[in-house]
Order: sequence, then C-alpha cells, then structure tokens
Amino acid sequence: MSAWTFADVWEAIAARQPDKPALIQADRVVTWGEFDAHADALAAYLVASGLTSDAKVAAYLYNGPEYLETYYAAFKAGMAPINTNYRYGGEELTYLFDNADAQAVIFHAGFTETLEPLRAKLPQVKRWIAVAEPGHACPSWADDYDTIVAAEAPHPFKAPWGRTPDDLMLLYTGGTTGMPKGVMWRQDDLFNVIGAGGHALMGLPPLEQVEDVGDRLSTYEQPTTLVCCPLMHGTGQFSAFITLNIGGAVASLPSRQFNAMELWDEAVRLHADNIVIVGLAFSTPMLEALEANPDRWDLSHIKAMSSSGSMWSQENKRGLLSYARNAMIMDSFGSSEAVGLGASASAPGAEAATAAFMLGPNCAVFNEEGHRVEPGSGERGLVAVCGFLPTGYYKDPEKSAKTFQTLDGQRWSVPGDWAEVNLDGTLKLLGRGSQCINTGGEKVFPEEVEEALKTHPAVRDAVVVGIPDARFGERICAVVEPDPSVGAPTLEEMSGHVKTRLAAYKAPRELVVVESIGRAPNGKVDYKASRERALLALGVTA
Repeated sequence: MSAWTFADVWEAIAARQPDKPALIQADRVVTWGEFDAHADALAAYLVASGLTSDAKVAAYLYNGPEYLETYYAAFKAGMAPINTNYRYGGEELTYLFDNADAQAVIFHAGFTETLEPLRAKLPQVKRWIAVAEPGHACPSWADDYDTIVAAEAPHPFKAPWGRTPDDLMLLYTGGTTGMPKGVMWRQDDLFNVIGAGGHALMGLPPLEQVEDVGDRLSTYEQPTTLVCCPLMHGTGQFSAFITLNIGGAVASLPSRQFNAMELWDEAVRLHADNIVIVGLAFSTPMLEALEANPDRWDLSHIKAMSSSGSMWSQENKRGLLSYARNAMIMDSFGSSEAVGLGASASAPGAEAATAAFMLGPNCAVFNEEGHRVEPGSGERGLVAVCGFLPTGYYKDPEKSAKTFQTLDGQRWSVPGDWAEVNLDGTLKLLGRGSQCINTGGEKVFPEEVEEALKTHPAVRDAVVVGIPDARFGERICAVVEPDPSVGAPTLEEMSGHVKTRLAAYKAPRELVVVESIGRAPNGKVDYKASRERALLALGVTA
C-alpha cells in the first residue's frame, strides 16, 4: 500500500476532473482545476518568500474556499498548516503563533485590527497575507491573497525539498489544558485514519495507490458535503478532507453566524449529500426550524448527517430523521489526538441512545493499572485508541508522554475520557478526569477563566463550572466570592471583563455569588461541590 500525502491525491483528482466543483460558498464555486491552480500559486509564493521545509503556515480564517486552499498550498510545499481559532483574543493569538513557530499567517482582513498590535511580538512571521472582504481592505503591511493565487506558477508545484508522508499537519486544540496544544499528525497517518480515500457509506474501499484515483472517479457520483461547523476544528477539517479525498465538493454556509434556516436552504439548493455539525448547538435550532416550517424543505436527497466532538440526544436525532427520512446520523466519539474512539449510527426508527457509542475496532478501555476493562464488569477506565496516531504534541514532550502511552506492548492515544464498557460492548461515558467544559464543541479550561475573573476588583475568589445547557451541552457558570469593600458584581460585568482578556465563548453565561468559595487548607477547591452549589442556586437539574 502507498504512503500518502494529501497533495498527491488531490492533484490526481484535479487532473481527472478539473471542471467539477471542489469548493462552494454561496454563489462562489471553485472548480477542482482552480483549487489546484490557486494552491500551486500560493505554495510557490511561500517558497519564494523564504519559507522552507516544515515551515508552519497559520490559517486565521473563517470558513470558505481560502481555508482549504491554504491547507492544499502548504501540503504541496511540504509545509505544515496550522488551524487558528478565530475567536481568540490578542494574548491567545500571540501565544499560538509563537508556540507554533508560524512563519506565515493567512487571515481575513477583518482581523487586521486584532493583528496589528501583535506583529512586533511575532518577529518569526515572515509573511502576512490578507484575504480582502467587504468593508475590509488588505492592510499595507500584508500581501493580497487574491493577487497571489491569481499568479502563474509551475504545475504541479513541488518545492526543491519535495513532499513526504512524514510532512506534518498541526491541529491546535484546547484539550484539557489552559493553553492550546498542537497535535502533530503525519499526513500518511491522518490520511489512513480518516478512511484512506475510502467512504463506508458510499461503499468505496480505501485506495491502494495514487494511480487508482483517476479511474475510480468515473465509478460513482461525487458527493457534496455541507460543512456547517468551523473548519478551524478537527470535525470540520477531517470531514472536508474525507470529501476531497473522493473528489467531492466541500460547501460552506454563506453567513458567519450559524442560521438553521440558511443551512436547510443551502442543503436543498446544493442538493447536499452530507451535513456536518457539532452536536446540539447545531441540531437543536435545525430541528426547531424544521418543526416551524414542516413543508418548506424536501430533504430526501440527504444521505447522512455527521457529528463529532459533542454528544447529542436520542430525541433530537429522532426528530431530525423524521424529516430527513433517507438519512443516517453518524455520531463519532473522538478528539484531535484520538480519532475513532467510538461511533454510533442512527436511522429512522432506530435512533441510537445518547452517548451509546460502540468501541472502535482499534479501541479499548484500560484501568489505572494498565489492564483492559472487561465488558459488563462495571470497572472504570480510560478510553484508548491504537493504530494510526499523532506523533505527539508540538514542543511538549511531557504532555505527549502522558497522552501517548505504551500499553499491552503497543502505542495508544489516551486523551483522558473515562468510561465503563457495557456487556454489549457499548461505552458508558463518564467524562474527563479534569474539569474541562465543553460548550458548543469549544473546550474551556476553568482555571483560565477563573484567573481572568479574579483580576476584576470586585472579585475576591472565583470558581468556574459547567452546567447543563439544552443547546450547547454545557454553559459556563462563574461562582464568585465578592470583595465586601466593593460589592457584588453583576453577570454583565463579569462576562464583559472576561471578554477583554479571553475569547468571548469563554465568558460566563451564569453567575452565582457566594459568601465564601470554601477552599481547603491546601488551596484546592472541590469542583463537584461548587457545581452542585451552582445548580441549586440556579434551580437547574443535572
């Protein structure tokens, strides 16, 4: 079997079907030939700018064709693309670009005001490349993206050092630590773990060699996948790659704010085969839109709705499938560093229960002594996956050693999810050992928010917990001990203060004021007790 690079596969597809759509957003359609040519030109520009093998190229972009063109260009040039959370503030961006050793940053021009004061702190960035947008021109200190990709370039472009299956892609994730960590995926490992150019629902087996790509394209109708979640996260990225690997088209929603009505309008307009979301944050308003407009959309063409990174309910799945009657719902349990921990599939009349995941074929649950947990034993352990894995976390050997462990004589990724194995082989998920909060697919580390809260003059001490939310899975609640000399703060004050220091999604949406946080003598706080206290005060049931 071949050793893979994404650029080799996508170039073979572009050569065979240059006029078919590859990237779609609203009325804009980028054909496979244009996708290939734009990536050639951008790759040539990066090399001419002095970037060399394994240089890090950051995509600080909203969803759209430019995102995947940036990744394709980096793959062609033997460089490592990096995702950037567009919700980050200045301090977080500075940390990310510095930690990743980013040498080029490609950004939407609307981010100019955020980036301008950071440039002096990031001398290693050789090129700033702006994607102009309505109301936001390319700043004087950046190069214009459209001009770059319109230039002539060698085809197919290859840098002097070539490209190899060992070329990296860095996927930065908040994980269970305060600052983001870069998960290092070799291209060959990532290509294999997301299907090796195959597609189970379409009955397409994995590819054996690049030479097979062209001939196979004529044997099936290339799908259109509407990726509704951010391409900056693994769910969106990997889903897009899977579609591109089989010559399909990746569509993005026209608007940057999620709108369920727009999603269904686009799904019908594009005759989309697959819709990619992240749990209840998307599926709840999707179902509400359908229930409010039961005869508006014909969804018979939808074959699958896919989700990963956030659990969603059986009731919600049942509701969606009552409208999309030919679809399956594919719910994946995994993370940036552990793909394929578990999966569930739902069809009309056979909806999988919430969090009822079957262990993946390369997965197991290990107890704290490193022994496998037996089905039906009631024993708890950590879910792990082996096979094609990341090489580790970028510049973090300590964290790498903790997550990537040798068990039963082979290497496993153990991201920290606790579970029991039911007698039928399904997982009973228990959650992370840490206090990480998952809100709408975004992971929030409580201590980071606590430290931001405690810089407010009205806050003596603070604890942050996650409480149940019907749409986002969890919402952030600040439990605050006020400074008596200042008086109790309001939720608006706390939320606004956090937003000046951290990304907006990390700001609390609930506030509980207490007389004392009640820390132990060693300074530690009982998070379970704090959460129960917050639930009681807010009248929320766990």
